[in-house]
This record gives sequence, C-alpha cells and structure tokens, in this order.
Amino acid sequence: MPKLIVIDDDPTGSQTVHNCPLLLSWHVEALVKGLQHPANVLFILANTRALPRREAEARLRTICRHLKQALDHLGLENWQVASRGDSTLRGHFPLDVQVLSQELGPFALWFLLPAFLPGGRTTVAGQHLLQGQPVHLSSYAKDSRFGYSTSSLAAWVEEKSAGEIQQETVTAIYQEDYTNSSHLQNRLASLPMGSVVTVDASQPEHLVSFGRVVQQRHRQGCRDLFWGAASLINALVAMGPQTWTGKDLAMVRRRDSWSPQPGVIVVGSHQVGSDRQLAQLLTAPSIRALEIPLEPLLQPQFPAHLVPHLGLALERTLKQERRTAVLYTSRGERLRGNEPGQLALARAIAQLQEALLRPLQSSLGYVISKGGSTSDTLLRHVLSVDHVMLRGQVMPGISLVQPATVPGQPPGLPVICVPGNVGPDETLLHLHLLMEPEHRPESLQ
Repeated sequence: MPKLIVIDDDPTGSQTVHNCPLLLSWHVEALVKGLQHPANVLFILANTRALPRREAEARLRTICRHLKQALDHLGLENWQVASRGDSTLRGHFPLDVQVLSQELGPFALWFLLPAFLPGGRTTVAGQHLLQGQPVHLSSYAKDSRFGYSTSSLAAWVEEKSAGEIQQETVTAIYQEDYTNSSHLQNRLASLPMGSVVTVDASQPEHLVSFGRVVQQRHRQGCRDLFWGAASLINALVAMGPQTWTGKDLAMVRRRDSWSPQPGVIVVGSHQVGSDRQLAQLLTAPSIRALEIPLEPLLQPQFPAHLVPHLGLALERTLKQERRTAVLYTSRGERLRGNEPGQLALARAIAQLQEALLRPLQSSLGYVISKGGSTSDTLLRHVLSVDHVMLRGQVMPGISLVQPATVPGQPPGLPVICVPGNVGPDETLLHLHLLMEPEHRPESLQ
C-alpha cells in the first residue's frame, strides 16, 4: 500500500483517522522522520486556509520542495499525495492542487471528493449537499473570503478557477458508475493528462468503491492527485478499527499529585453553529466564561492590558477555583469583506491566546479547541511541538491529539480539536462533561 501524504489546509482535517502523526513542521528532517513512521498516513499541517493567497502559495511550495527532498533521501517511490480541503468548499482551491501538481507532478488526473459523511456533507449526481440541501444555500457559501454561488462541483471548479477550468471539461464519477468498474476504468484512462474528476459519495460503500478504482490505477502505474475533505482519506487508506474510544477520556485528562487538573475550552470560530454551541456550553455551572473583546484588538496597537487582566482571571479559575475556563472571542464577524483586516485581527487573537495559555499549560488537564485557526495556535505556538499524534475521534469528526510521550516524562497535554463547522448545539457541553464526568448531572451519569 502506498504511503498517503496529506497536506492539510486546516488543523481539523484529520477528523477521520487515528494512530498516525501530524507534523507541525516541514523541515526536511521532520518530514523524513514522519515518512518513516509505520502508519499508512502522514498529515502535514500547512494551515494555508488562514493565510492570504500569496503566503499560502509560498508555504505550499516550500512544503512540496522539502517533501521532495525527504522522499529522495529515503528513496521512497510508493506514495500518493492529497490536498485536504473543506467539506463546505471554502479554501484556496484550485491553488492547492495547482502548486502540488507543479512541484510534485505531473499527475494523471485530479480527483475531487469533498464529502465528509459523519458531518452530513455528501455529493450526489455532481451536486454537493449539506444535510441534504445544496451547500451554496448555507452560511458557508457566504464566507467573506471563500464564498461561492453554486453547489454543482463542475460549475464550482469553473467559478473558483476564474474560468481557467471550464465546467464542460470536468468529468464526474456518479454513484451508478461503480456498478461497472471496467467501463469506469476505461473512461478514466481515456481522459487527457491533468483532467479534473469529481466524485460522488453519500455512503461508506461509495468510498470503498472509489478506493478500489484508485488502487487499480495505482497498480497500473498511474499517479493521481487528490483534493477533498476528511472522508477522502477513508477512501484512500484502510485505517482499521480504532482501539481508543471516548470512554477513555477521563483517563487521558492530565493529573497533578492529587486530582485531575482543570481544563480550558477555547472558542474562536465565528460560524453560526459555533455560536449556538458556545451558548449551550455557557449554561454549565462548572465553567467560568472569559470573553476576549474584539474591539480593542481592532486598534493599531496591541492592547497589552488584556493579557494581565485575562491572565489573572484564568489563573484564578484554574488554580484557586479549579473550574473549567471558557475563553472565547466576542461573537459576530468583524471587517466583513476586508481580508487584510480580518487576517490582522486573527493574528492579534492568536498572539493574545498564546500569551495567555502558554504560561499555564502545566496547570491544564486538557484543552478543547473550537475552530481551525484556534487549534493551530494551540498546537504550534502554545505547545511549541513539531509534531503530535492523532489519537482518534471522541465524537464523529472530532479528534483528540497529544504530543508524543517521552519515557520518564509526564504525558503531553491532550487537545480536542473541534472544527468550526461540525457538531450539534450540545457538542462543546457534551465534550466538557466527557472530560470532567464529576460535573455530569445525575440524570446523565
């Protein structure tokens, strides 16, 4: 089986895999070590969705060039590469696949599979759906940076490529095509080099069927390129059963010498669903809400007074009250349509979160992180590690990651990464009660 290398545009894309490494660094040495791991999948966290286009392109090119050196160093030829994107079609497509093709190609075909089945994102007859409804009718399609106007994947490719890839040139694999594998293989083999192919998927068996198609092409010497959401990984790699389950959460939580340590829940995502999850969470008597006001962060000079003010409140909550702190940004999107302003605000929020949490990480039993950029800040800057292990899913689409354990050292801080666009209204509250069962109401125990 080829080693699958996944370049992830967001920290939450590993939401369907387990027991494999997630690299936060793309130095050649780190990539060599990651490629040598026995897991069939290697994730590289590029986090390009949080960057402007030019910076995203530069980062992708650097990753690809270093990856090529690492592959050459190991003499590894049996590999596949995928660009993990968003199941609600946000991100820098087609830039992602164009850069990968230029740096690591050529590739025979570009396959697009944006389905994420645990989250209700499916593709049927070439139309991408969210809970059965066309995704372009959702709030995600109105994203101020990555919005779009169609749920037809072929038309979406044309729209996002500014007409460079015409929808008439896009081929679709429909669900009924899997019933005649040889005909499908012949049709794919007849396509011009570098053609774009969209993939229907609404059931796990569709992923299995697509995986067989890809495996046969790989055995025939075809090297294809893949772009898609988390279910794409399940189509390309058989992960096997997950031995770690949510029942182990209370044991994963770090302890001091006498009791489990309290946790922090950080909510940065401003999706509508995230607002509802936060509102439910704040009803729990076992937490203390600490709001990060965004208006001061919009000022040219960083408001230094926020760090000691919120830092003292955090320390008191964790060390004296031993309660769970919920650190969240003021609700409501700011600077809509102003991409430079939005990115500058995101950097200011990340700087503040790092300043608040890094000194306290030894006092934490766990962290729950809501939103991609929030998770990236925690993993890359608060923990200051170059890789973590993807332990598995605690709920559908929600992963727990943890720095690799060093013999003789305390276990690393467990971080639960919750995508901004995943989960019902009770998600954060349920995660909190799973991590701290002592606070569960008697009716739930």
